[in-house]
Amino acid sequence: MKAGIHPENYRVVAFKDMSNDDIFLAKSTADTNETIDVDGVEYPLIKLEISRTSHPYYTGKSKLVDTAGRIDKFKSKYAKFKK
Repeated sequence: MKAGIHPENYRVVAFKDMSNDDIFLAKSTADTNETIDVDGVEYPLIKLEISRTSHPYYTGKSKLVDTAGRIDKFKSKYAKFKK
């Protein structure tokens, strides 16, 4: 391995899923100014929109996507370019 190319600031960080308030700890080099107290220990906090506890692939609950509406919207948007 090449020396000096890997980050030195690995630390335990709390990741919080904002959609369901799940918190998990992992090592990371991500920068943040926020902190959170987990089990009496203060950790840097990284907020996530989606994680393994809320993603439809992992939960088995899929969201209904209105594909017909999206296709109609696309066609109407680009109809003016049709010759």
